[in-house]
Amino acid sequence: MNFDLPEDLVALRDGAREFAEKELAPRAAASDEAETFVEAQWKACGEQGWAGLSIPEAYGGAGLGSVATSVMLQELARACAATAVTMSVHLGLASSALVLYGNEAQKQKYLPRLASGEWLGAYALSEAGSGSDAAALRCAATPDGAGGFVLDGTKLWITSGDHADLIVVFARTSQASKSKGITAFLVEAAWPGFSAGKKEKKMGIRGSSTVEIRLDRVKVPKENVLGEVDKGFGVALGLLDGGRIGIASQALGIAQACLDASVKYAQEREQFGQPIASFQSIQWKLAEMALRIDAARLLTFRAAWLKDQGRPHTREASMAKLDASRCADFCAKEAVQVHGGAGYTKEFPVERFFRDARITEIYEGTTEIQNLVIARQTLGA
Repeated sequence: MNFDLPEDLVALRDGAREFAEKELAPRAAASDEAETFVEAQWKACGEQGWAGLSIPEAYGGAGLGSVATSVMLQELARACAATAVTMSVHLGLASSALVLYGNEAQKQKYLPRLASGEWLGAYALSEAGSGSDAAALRCAATPDGAGGFVLDGTKLWITSGDHADLIVVFARTSQASKSKGITAFLVEAAWPGFSAGKKEKKMGIRGSSTVEIRLDRVKVPKENVLGEVDKGFGVALGLLDGGRIGIASQALGIAQACLDASVKYAQEREQFGQPIASFQSIQWKLAEMALRIDAARLLTFRAAWLKDQGRPHTREASMAKLDASRCADFCAKEAVQVHGGAGYTKEFPVERFFRDARITEIYEGTTEIQNLVIARQTLGA
């Protein structure tokens, strides 16, 4: 069994790292401080080809798999977690929706624009009354008599919702069953009736825009129904498996950034006439951080590899997301502790890492939901 990355992924990793350090890291603190969307960062990602990394070559992408995407996202997140989650949603949820469930006409129409970075993708599932209980959504899709639908409702917590060009929207087309009456739609933000509402003021990931979106009699042609009518909940769940691998990758990037910063500071900061890295209490913190990162990375790569093989990976994706997000939280806390009082100030990036890490245990399914998924899979329920 070979645990080394193949040469092509090593080259991808190194290229993503160089790009992130040059294009993302210098802008990360400013985007966080001003709470402005990572517009320049996203444009740079598109120019570099990252926006189409997992989109098939036939539609303008690189045609690489989930392991490659994880490698790339980890490197982006080491420099700017906000850019990483923007990319994760664009690739793992929006673009993947078309790759996995779209028909040929839909793929030809939208994937080239998404692959080039000309268009940004988003994913709209959550509502005020349906977060963890996603099947409780109430956004309504009413038949228009011509095979299409009219959408009415409000979606919450939508990453990039006010900057996206194409949004995968889930709406209720039948009241017959809670989970079997949901349909997925491809909605263009430029259509009449679509608008972005309240922008959330967040603790972290502040360069990523999180908004509500409003659908006021948005007319969706039949050509933009994604998959089968009334069977969209399966689409949502299928996409979330991949999305969780993306968030695990983002969490790993944050955790690695915490360790890197802590090692650097511990070797430079002196107390009692010697670098604090010479003290066992600091060494143990660094050792525990390194251990947890390696374990979470192995879980994440396993889930990504299974996805690339077309094998079931629901349990493994939840394990990766659960462990990597806990790892990010732990490493961020310890990084601030290693930095002492300096870590509590904005003079050092670990303060931002601490705030960015917290969301990884919440979005794409909370820690509690991951435990539930893993338990059910283990019990065969």
